[in-house]
Amino acid sequence: MFTDQDLLQFRAKGISRETIQLQLNNFHKGFPPVRLESPAITGNGIIKPSEKEINQFISKYEDVRDSLDIVKFIPASGAASRMFKELFSFLEKAAAGQSESELVNKSVPLKEFINKIETFAFSVDLEKLLEIRGTTITKLVKSGNFSELVSSVIEKSGLGYGFLPKGLLKFHNYGTFTRTAFEEHLAEGADYAVSYGNHASIHLTVSPEFMKAFPDHFTSKKKVYEEFFRIHFKVDFSNQKPSTDTIAVDMNNVPFRNEKGEILFRPGGHGALLENLNEINSDIIFIKNIDNIAPDRVKKHTSRYKKLLAGILLDYQSKVFNYMKIVEEGKPGPEKLKEICDFLGQGSCKFNKMEMENKSEINIRKLFLSKLDRPVRVCGMVKNEGEPGGGPFWVLDDQGNSSLQIVESSQINLSDPLQKEIMNKSTHFNPVDLVCGVRNREGKKYNLSEFTDPATGFIAEKSAGGHPLKAQELPGLWNGAMADWNTIFVEVPVVTFTPVKTINDLLRPEHQG
Repeated sequence: MFTDQDLLQFRAKGISRETIQLQLNNFHKGFPPVRLESPAITGNGIIKPSEKEINQFISKYEDVRDSLDIVKFIPASGAASRMFKELFSFLEKAAAGQSESELVNKSVPLKEFINKIETFAFSVDLEKLLEIRGTTITKLVKSGNFSELVSSVIEKSGLGYGFLPKGLLKFHNYGTFTRTAFEEHLAEGADYAVSYGNHASIHLTVSPEFMKAFPDHFTSKKKVYEEFFRIHFKVDFSNQKPSTDTIAVDMNNVPFRNEKGEILFRPGGHGALLENLNEINSDIIFIKNIDNIAPDRVKKHTSRYKKLLAGILLDYQSKVFNYMKIVEEGKPGPEKLKEICDFLGQGSCKFNKMEMENKSEINIRKLFLSKLDRPVRVCGMVKNEGEPGGGPFWVLDDQGNSSLQIVESSQINLSDPLQKEIMNKSTHFNPVDLVCGVRNREGKKYNLSEFTDPATGFIAEKSAGGHPLKAQELPGLWNGAMADWNTIFVEVPVVTFTPVKTINDLLRPEHQG
């Protein structure tokens, strides 16, 4: 099946032939759907701390964070082009001769964008650009020249927003200054992610083509933010590794080749970032998407609940390490074993009672140690108000044990009425608000690749050069890539979730003022 040229291509990417074969096998057999036991809800898989408990957990974090190594990890590889889908479609139709006014009047998002364009943080830059061209925003709107207005925002000949990553777009206007999404993450990190040495460490995963633009942007702003917050910033960047790309196939599951005869590879999705995360050796790692960021007046709520999650993580780890010591060094006895079993059931996994009854005490102790000795993630969960995203569930394995998992709808067999009913009963969704502990009781970092579930990948239909193909994504970073982590779900308020999926999301009240 593979030529010598193919093997050279694999070697250049750092992908073994065995890995390629595994991926091809996945196309043939597919990925099995997850088996939901029940939704994780408040009181059964999701904890909702009282105000007193919130303050106690925050204090636990604040009391020790100066002695911790803390990193804020931000997936920022995604291009902003999807934010402007409606605008690109408009330019395409207008270029084909359709009436610009009719197109605007028929599209509520497009009309809102035009009518409120001066509200966006980038409007000052847009006005300066148009002034050079001898016009203004007002003139273009009044004359109905919407194509020039839109193209000046998204095309490379203008501000180029349709071709930039989200992190480099101006998100918020403070009157006398504006901030990009990246700058807002600096400001947020200056609150909850400052650790010993009075510094904030931030790591961004970015696309290779922006490996110069991001550091340049940071360099231009570094002094301003360090002087304002009176801290030091340590910011570094990485790319999604070529070795995490996956092979594409045609509709008959044969490797897809381009016009040059080369096999086509595609990025493996955000699950590929596990490799980048695995290179970070810190006590605490905060994970948050680049577009989920708010201006300062809202940011205080976000910081408070980030500290809450970190405090819960530290509390959970201390209990885990204590239980491990008891199990390793002594004979816990039936009561202590039951206590450990109940502890794991609250924030990790529930064991099949029939299986547990057939195990000896020695084997139970070994089982508990294997479950306790794992990376930990504390995940904020928001009440579902219609936003897209995966949700928290109890998921069954082949042995009848269940564990807390973040599950996407594409992983669920919706043709099964029972599974669909369980999904529909879910009350919360995943805003990607994680705090992770990746070190064991001795302070050594876990190899995170050992705690994934390879059977939770995705297969999607795509196209290249006008030809249909099938692409494979690795288990999602907060889905199957963390399947064997110990997981705690915590309810956080919706005010902490302010994503920007389309350009008009920046017009929402939480992004204004």
